[in-house]
Amino acid sequence: MPDPIHSWRALAGAALIALAPLDLAAQATAPDLAPAPEPSTGRATHAAGHATQDMVAAANPLAARAGLDILRAGGSAMDAAIAIQLVLNLVEPQSSGIGGGAFLLYWDAGRRDLASLDGRETAPAAATPDRFVGPDGEPMEFMEAVVGGRSVGVPGTVRLLEEAHRRWGRLPWAQLFEPATRLAEDGFTISPRLAGSLAQDEFLASDPRARATFFEADGTPKEAGTRLTNPAFAETLRRIAAEGADAFYTGGIAQDVVSTVTGHATNPGDMTLQDLEGYRVVEREPLCGEYRVYTVCGMGPPSSGAIAIQQILDVLGTIDMAGMEPGPEAVHWFSEAGRLAFADRGRYLGDPDFVGVPVRGLLDDDYMAGRAALVDPDRSMGEAEAGDPPFQMPLPMNSSDGTEHGTSHISVVDRDGNAVSMTTTIETGFGAHVMTEGGFLLNNELTDFSFVPEEDGQPVANRIEPGKRPRSSMAPTIVFDAHDRLYVVTGSPGGSQIISFVAKTLVGLLDWDLDPQEAVDLPNFGSRNGPTELEVGTEAEGWKAALEAMGHEVNVTEMNSGIQAIVVTPEGLVGGADSRREGVAIGD
Repeated sequence: MPDPIHSWRALAGAALIALAPLDLAAQATAPDLAPAPEPSTGRATHAAGHATQDMVAAANPLAARAGLDILRAGGSAMDAAIAIQLVLNLVEPQSSGIGGGAFLLYWDAGRRDLASLDGRETAPAAATPDRFVGPDGEPMEFMEAVVGGRSVGVPGTVRLLEEAHRRWGRLPWAQLFEPATRLAEDGFTISPRLAGSLAQDEFLASDPRARATFFEADGTPKEAGTRLTNPAFAETLRRIAAEGADAFYTGGIAQDVVSTVTGHATNPGDMTLQDLEGYRVVEREPLCGEYRVYTVCGMGPPSSGAIAIQQILDVLGTIDMAGMEPGPEAVHWFSEAGRLAFADRGRYLGDPDFVGVPVRGLLDDDYMAGRAALVDPDRSMGEAEAGDPPFQMPLPMNSSDGTEHGTSHISVVDRDGNAVSMTTTIETGFGAHVMTEGGFLLNNELTDFSFVPEEDGQPVANRIEPGKRPRSSMAPTIVFDAHDRLYVVTGSPGGSQIISFVAKTLVGLLDWDLDPQEAVDLPNFGSRNGPTELEVGTEAEGWKAALEAMGHEVNVTEMNSGIQAIVVTPEGLVGGADSRREGVAIGD
């Protein structure tokens, strides 16, 4: 395998698969949204989307439509992704928005260049490693830490979108805000998924602004089909559209964010105006590795996603996955590979600006061959130990997991073959459960840091430090084929399970020759170096006994992915949006 960290500037000369020229009379080929039984899983699903020129895949039809309208107006893939993100903030506020952060991959087809931008939130300057340690010296309970200002990191999304637009946008910045502004003013119909999230949440109603927005006068959550407006968010969008990202990071909006964080009645934070004004997007080298004849590229640290996925693929690359059908044997190998990857993830991954992450060693050919040799084809290894990769640097040890349930993913390919893969988050559902006067929720990203600052007398790699970015599992992914042509654009929400969700989708596409909708709708499965997890309510439940006979401890559980995938074929674009959520893949 070549050096997995490299620029795609070296790939000059290979042509992208030609996409058909724009037909202004063409209409979107929207998938059939009527549920139909999927033969292998029994899950309600819809057909894959097909297009010849461009395509968007997003977690809500209103957001996808906004992105497609931007493409039809002559916008780039990046323009469309910006419009999608802003609408998602409005219609899927539990998952992402301008109060959070994101990781972005962008493929510039004309320059044959792959870039990755880190818009992850940062810890305030006043943050200390014991932030989530209680007076008794023990780590706080998760939701005790989440709700309020203490958990809020400095948001990165708006600055990321502005920087990406500066590089790859075509349409005027302000034009990209129009769909979300219009929906915020005129209103939209609350979807079943948003209504369900509101009904299940125990903490959001305690915030007065959120209560006034999402709940009826009697305190009951608004139901699906209710029309929701957010004039405060419309005004926020207008200001950012007119003044750029500086309107968010300085002035009245910034003061509103700081006041919301520091003024929380029971769990205040310590963010300052200087923290916001000082936020910067970081360009990082994409992390690329080989799988079969393909090159799989993703986001390097502080995300653990691409490294863990590549390690899983390196193990699976030693066997004939194409010769296996989805079932116990495939899940055994996939889960064992996941155990090894998550063991290394827990030991070595953190913010590379603060800790020495041995990326080269973790993906070294000889090292991964040795790791793959640990897998017994017939018996689970149980909990795996972290390995001892080469090329190590001084590194604190052991970091614990956070969860990213308030997350969404956007995939876009435009008519020129440019592509965006962006995973975007406010961390847990509804973030910190606090809403600004400007009509948007704030993230609880600081709970993605380790709550325990030291283990065995050693500082953990993912401990909180001023200005540091918490480790993530987000895994925006772009795949190139054997001829270095754009092939797959994918990613998913789902916390640390993102790694398994995306790896499963890649196996479905690259080994099992599934179309994108079939691949994203496969039952979810894997291991995070604990039990082998099988998705409840799917065909995977029937694999439990066979896996237990191989020594697996099996947990049948909810595995709520939200995968979006677009595949480039000689005939055009084929897209899939996870049937577990409300997304669509549509295009011209």
